[in-house]
Amino acid sequence: MKYLLSVLLGAMCYGILSTIVVKAYGKGYTLGEVVGSQLFVGFILVWGLVLLTKWRERRKVQVNSASAEGATQVAASSKLTWKQKLFLMAAGTPTAITGLLYYESLRYISNSLAIILLFQFTWMGVLIHAISQRKRPNGIMLLTLAVLFGGTLLAAGIAEQGLSKFNWTGVLLGLLSAVSYTLFILISGKAVPSVHPAYRSGWMITGGMLLVFILFPPYFLFNGLLGGDLLLFGLMLGTFGAFLPPVLFAIGVPHIGEGMTGILGASELPVAVMLSSIVLHEHVSMLQWMGVLLVIMGVALPEMIKRLRRPNERYST
Repeated sequence: MKYLLSVLLGAMCYGILSTIVVKAYGKGYTLGEVVGSQLFVGFILVWGLVLLTKWRERRKVQVNSASAEGATQVAASSKLTWKQKLFLMAAGTPTAITGLLYYESLRYISNSLAIILLFQFTWMGVLIHAISQRKRPNGIMLLTLAVLFGGTLLAAGIAEQGLSKFNWTGVLLGLLSAVSYTLFILISGKAVPSVHPAYRSGWMITGGMLLVFILFPPYFLFNGLLGGDLLLFGLMLGTFGAFLPPVLFAIGVPHIGEGMTGILGASELPVAVMLSSIVLHEHVSMLQWMGVLLVIMGVALPEMIKRLRRPNERYST
């Protein structure tokens, strides 16, 4: 149960971010300041975790110093070549690009629509996988895509408002953020998986932060902005966006599997839409909520069918 809860909390953390970003924009902060402060705080927190992990590994080696094999395994989990470090840094850049595109879309469209557009990564991943494998999706996957598409039309409000009322710059940015997030998911799983998650996260967030700092030089580190509300927004975004979710996912995903992770990960959507309604006072109709539920059902459908075919399978607790 604790592993299920870990992944659920990690996904819910992601659902909080867009509301914080809209509030930061309301205070007059720019895209570069918002994303830069998020990654800067996340960078400090993640590398703090790396140092703690190294300290614990050294203590483990000292306690088990008689075991040469144990010491070798610990060393292997933390030693990275520069080629591996650069690969991890490159693998971390799509998540920074996702943040830039997603947060910029919030300037043009509502929070609830932006998160729905980001959630299009669910079918984009299937499409890219099918193309790369030259394999046609099966019937269950086609049904899933149909449910996701129908849910998106309802949740985005297209069924009620039509297409004329949408800001297409914001819609395009939202869809591009989904493409970027899809690439991040596909790449990150193959980025030196044998290395401890803390070390992988450290180098990946370093790559993302450097990219953002190149595109948006971090003047906020020197001009006194961090002494104001920007530090608070950076702490919230860095904690709930760059630090806690990767840690919680690293704890839970290996024990519950990628399928159940996808189901629990969908909790990000209702959290974001709910906060949009309560905190930002955006109008979310009953028809849109039905669309949100359909999207969640679409995400859960393949795994639930798989579980029904294997009813005796149990999760770790």
